[in-house]
Amino acid sequence: MTVDRFSLVGKRALVTGASSGIGRAVALGLAEHGASLVLHHYNDEAAVQSLAQSLGGAVPVLEADFTKPDAVARFAQDAAALSEIDILIWNAAIERRGAWQDLSQQTIADHVAANFAALVAVAQHLVPPMAARGWGRVVATGSIMATRPRAETVVYAAMKSAQLTTIRAIGREVASSGVTMNVVSPGAIEIEANAHLYAAESFRAAVSAKIPAGRPGTPADLVGAYVYLCSDAAAYVTGADIPINGGWSIGDAPVVQTSAAT
Repeated sequence: MTVDRFSLVGKRALVTGASSGIGRAVALGLAEHGASLVLHHYNDEAAVQSLAQSLGGAVPVLEADFTKPDAVARFAQDAAALSEIDILIWNAAIERRGAWQDLSQQTIADHVAANFAALVAVAQHLVPPMAARGWGRVVATGSIMATRPRAETVVYAAMKSAQLTTIRAIGREVASSGVTMNVVSPGAIEIEANAHLYAAESFRAAVSAKIPAGRPGTPADLVGAYVYLCSDAAAYVTGADIPINGGWSIGDAPVVQTSAAT
């Protein structure tokens, strides 16, 4: 009998930001490998219920605004009370762009709350029980901006860096208890939220020209990494930051030289 080291049968995964984009694709990928799910969303009830129905309907759904500390605390308690959570996919985040000179204190506070403090609060509720049971997985969605930041997304980029530090710091403490904690860092990924940008051929061409693979990514390009990191196949992988960006983290695509006509 061959043991499927990628099977997630018998594991329950909580996916934040599951209603669309990367979160939705990862939820479907984990379910395909046998995991049962708990889905989180904020203000996207129709989309998350559609996903829940596609997974069979009997899927718990939780809503929370992670910019609100009280909502985060309730969410963490509600998730822990549902049943044992074996896998935490920390995908939810906010990204508000604008000139760094015009950053408001509220924008900074919201990014810190949703993209950093909420992860710590939820991990405090869910990771110790994982360690007590001797098995657990935490996978956070990072960003290429943590290593290639831009001024118009300075707070978002800074919080993605802080998230990686958090994952590694806590991961070091719980590794001997069978809990792994890792990050998957996408590059340019085409999702519902930015579809209007990619609809312009000039924008798509400009992005594609920078990426060595020659195209933007899709959520489907990311799913395999999450499934792997959540599985027993990755039991010895912790504190990793896996870049999935078509080679963009290596550097911009080389400029194609054209020969002059003779």
